[in-house]
Amino acid sequence: MSVQLKKGVLEMVVLSKIDERDRYGYDIYQEVNKNMGISESTIYPILRKLTKEGLCDTYLRESSGGPPRKYFKITGSGKLKLDDLKYDWKKFEKVVNIMIRGERYE
Repeated sequence: MSVQLKKGVLEMVVLSKIDERDRYGYDIYQEVNKNMGISESTIYPILRKLTKEGLCDTYLRESSGGPPRKYFKITGSGKLKLDDLKYDWKKFEKVVNIMIRGERYE
């Protein structure tokens, strides 16, 4: 998958992973990397942006294997933003599919 295409959808993907359940950064990275082949350093700027924008909150949770982990939890605003992003994605997907088939969009 192209880097530019990935960048355009990563915010939606990361928010959707956090919406499934509270997660820590490396957990999100592993989940996204399985399917999209990203670098670990890609996730953390997105998480900082989402937190700064109030789309997710953070909290610390003790870890059995080391220091406490920072978990990310989606906020109400984050859920609304995710719904908007999913809606936009579905419209975009529809238009792209029409365009590559040579059909007209109405």
